[in-house]
Amino acid sequence: MSEQSSGPGVLSATDTNGPLDDDGARQALLAVRREVAKAVVGQDATVTGLLIALLSQGHVLLEGVPGVAKTLLVRALSSALSLDTKRVQFTPDLMPGDITGSLVYDSHTSEFSFREGPVFTNLLLADEINRTPPKTQASLLEAMEERQVSVDGISRRLPAPFLVAATQNPVEYEGTYPLPEAQLDRFLLKLTMPLPGRGDEIEVIRRHAAGFDARDLAAAGVRPVAGAVDLERAREAVTRVAVEPEIIGYIVDLVRATRAAPSFQLGVSPRGATALLNTSRSWAWLSGRPFVTPDDVKALALPCLRHRVALQPEAQMDGVRVDDVLGSILASVPVPR
Repeated sequence: MSEQSSGPGVLSATDTNGPLDDDGARQALLAVRREVAKAVVGQDATVTGLLIALLSQGHVLLEGVPGVAKTLLVRALSSALSLDTKRVQFTPDLMPGDITGSLVYDSHTSEFSFREGPVFTNLLLADEINRTPPKTQASLLEAMEERQVSVDGISRRLPAPFLVAATQNPVEYEGTYPLPEAQLDRFLLKLTMPLPGRGDEIEVIRRHAAGFDARDLAAAGVRPVAGAVDLERAREAVTRVAVEPEIIGYIVDLVRATRAAPSFQLGVSPRGATALLNTSRSWAWLSGRPFVTPDDVKALALPCLRHRVALQPEAQMDGVRVDDVLGSILASVPVPR
């Protein structure tokens, strides 16, 4: 089973044999996707994106209207990976200490002790992250970048692996706070979850009519098929994926083109270029190839770059979409042969 790119920013799969099929870690991660599909219909690309983020040691921002199974998808992924997971419902009154933890006074010992917050886990589901003010959103910055939390001058390491999967509703909905640029840049990928097509929606309703309960994933047949050891082996394999100088030049040209695009007031930073490199390597490995191709870069360009750019006000008023501008850049930048 190997991955195929069906266009820029689109990740899909077909059943074929690849040169790395004897790699047990890769097969375990591919099995994770099949397990998640038992609970979530028609979101194979999103599941693949989450696996790429885990392989690349990054975080994911999931965007979609309410009811497209964002939360269910993350829960099913953690069950299939046998990782510790915690969920935080972001609300306007949520405080930073509610996420990171805080010092608590013990009247018996007359001392303060640190009580860990939900961020001390492997997979943190930050549900509706854009419904809390920026001050609380920013409490995740250190955890996402440095894999640690500092309270009262003491830094505490987070468990490994660690991934933040944040969900958000589109910012035009009432009661939301757009994420600041510094926060957005900490997310490796921004994955959009569209409404299902008619066939997928029929399958969703059919499952519920047959008794599917989203609160009981075990009853749905979702079982652990991989773990932290498989993930670590896979990460080591990804580091051995070859990247030719021409591919590195192609990534740099794409990123620099975003800075020159008239529709953008903010282009992609060098961190974005590094992110595109790392995710392309992970995608190549998951696809069963020991080297990165231009198609790998194209497949990850939209989810990796769309949240790192900002439209000019005039472009926003004209209804220009970020993905359309990035698509034009992908079509105009010469592809290495």
